[in-house]
Amino acid sequence: MLSAIRSFAKSWVAAVLIGLLIVSFAIFGINDVFRGTVGDQVIKAGSRVITSVDFRREYDDYRKRLEQQSGQQITPELASQNGLDRQVLNGLATREAFAEMLSKMGIRPSDKLLVAEIQKIPAFFDPISGRFDRRTFEQRLGENGLTPEDFDRILRDQMAAQHWGAGAGEGLRAPRAYGALAAIYGLESRDIAYFNVTPANVTAVAPPTDAQLTQFMQQNAAQLTRPEMRVLTIARFTPQAAAAGPVDQAELQKLYDFRKDTLSQPETRTVVQIPAKDAATAQQIQARLARGEAPAAVAKSVGVDAITYDNRPRTAIADRRVAETAFRLQPGQVAQAQGELGLAVVKVLSVTPGRAVTLEEARPMLEAELRKTAAAQKVYEQTQAYEEAHQSGADLAAAAQKAGVPVMTVGPVVQQGVDAQGRPVPGLTPAILDQAFSLPAGGESELVDAGGGEYFAVRVERIVPPAMPPLAEIRADLVRVWTAQETARRMEARANELAERIRKGEALTAVAASAGVSASQITDLSRQTAGQNQALSRELMGRAFNAKPGEVFVSRGREFAFSVGQVGAVRMQPGPTAAMLAEQSRSELASTIFREIADAAQNAARDKLKVRVDVNRARSAIGMEPLETKGQAEKKK
Repeated sequence: MLSAIRSFAKSWVAAVLIGLLIVSFAIFGINDVFRGTVGDQVIKAGSRVITSVDFRREYDDYRKRLEQQSGQQITPELASQNGLDRQVLNGLATREAFAEMLSKMGIRPSDKLLVAEIQKIPAFFDPISGRFDRRTFEQRLGENGLTPEDFDRILRDQMAAQHWGAGAGEGLRAPRAYGALAAIYGLESRDIAYFNVTPANVTAVAPPTDAQLTQFMQQNAAQLTRPEMRVLTIARFTPQAAAAGPVDQAELQKLYDFRKDTLSQPETRTVVQIPAKDAATAQQIQARLARGEAPAAVAKSVGVDAITYDNRPRTAIADRRVAETAFRLQPGQVAQAQGELGLAVVKVLSVTPGRAVTLEEARPMLEAELRKTAAAQKVYEQTQAYEEAHQSGADLAAAAQKAGVPVMTVGPVVQQGVDAQGRPVPGLTPAILDQAFSLPAGGESELVDAGGGEYFAVRVERIVPPAMPPLAEIRADLVRVWTAQETARRMEARANELAERIRKGEALTAVAASAGVSASQITDLSRQTAGQNQALSRELMGRAFNAKPGEVFVSRGREFAFSVGQVGAVRMQPGPTAAMLAEQSRSELASTIFREIADAAQNAARDKLKVRVDVNRARSAIGMEPLETKGQAEKKK
């Protein structure tokens, strides 16, 4: 059964299903989203309940995944504006409803199957034994905010979904007619005639007046308004800046003496140890080993197992007294040892001498360690001096000066850490910017731990509110954009005028000639080869493949132009290629069909169970303001 599940997990059905149920939080219709629930229930789907704590964990995990994918931080404001809370809320509601429905249908993995699957997950293996370890299992779950019960439920849901997917997707194939249509779509080729209307084909645009530019600015106020900017003073306490000066040689020697044994390579030995129940047995074992008999055979003859330490240091031998005896012998010697765990006979098979690391060999590593320690100590002293001065009433700059830390003033900068020209400002980190844009004008942060032994404090010197730039400052750019837009409008009008003449019966080549441009003819253009033609824009190709034979269309051309085109003959390539493509397309179409089946099944489960969702409780769990209900909005109005 396990092998069948693993095989299924690698199939396209599992990929689609798990993508739908576990990873993706697609936006579904919000059913009963304002209906209240009893107790701490953000989502109630049959017997399954998502609490505020559960929702916050799921929301944080999803937000972190989005941040990793996008490479930028998602602030609470940005998340609220884009409805991230409702995406997660409705994705969870649909997921829980589907899992509850599967359980009611009797699709539940057995405990034995679940345990076997958990014990094969490498993240839960002990690094030494290479086997499943309960302590490692619980530690890994705790690091992710999960309990064993939470993980048990999640894994059960996944396995149940895999079982359902195996049944629903087994043998699912798209009809051959679907594959044939896909082949026709992919292998279809067309003849296209077109010509371009460029700025040279329309009257030149007169320079705009100030009134026109002012109106243009007002129409595009959202794009032209500069965001809030801030001037910041920052004090950074970093180990890199604190690390300086020569290393104290006395401290270096002291550290070397302390670490010499651990840095050096110890003597190792290959030793065989055979336990003995009494002195007579020990004498017999010793004699036989001294004659060169095989240790395994000797041990077996007295009813015990030989213990072999292969090229191991003294500390690897479990019994300390046995280790002392073994490390006094020469290679080939045999001796009895009265160990802490009982009498034993040991024989030394080989000895690998140890090697002491000299001070010069260890110097680079030890000096780096001392510098790191000294830098950390200096940063600590600087932060203490800063805190003392700051609490005594000194502002950021004065407190930093007393601590011996330089300050820098930057800005104006926006919250993304760039200046007015969009250039990154050196020295700004996301943590510094978060602090800086949470303070009022003149506000100073406390000393903030930035991680890695670094600290910082920031002061907001001045806030530049969002504002439209003056016309004089951006006149040149406005003139350029306004002129381009006006020219494009005239080009599009001219292209539509010429296209209308073709629709009324004139030949495309004759219309192009009358406009002073030359027409181009392309034959056998297919969807596979369209991208290789650098003369055609993507919009032109899209219009060409969506148009009927003989249809005339206008689209944007490459660079700064509008294209007037007409579709000629449309052909289909018959034969083996079409048959092969038709068959290949069936698997992709089957994937699409299964995705639609899964969507329908999830929505049906949600409707049948009448899932209740408390959006305001969910928003409160993640620190967002509750939404107004219709009654509250009417009352306020």
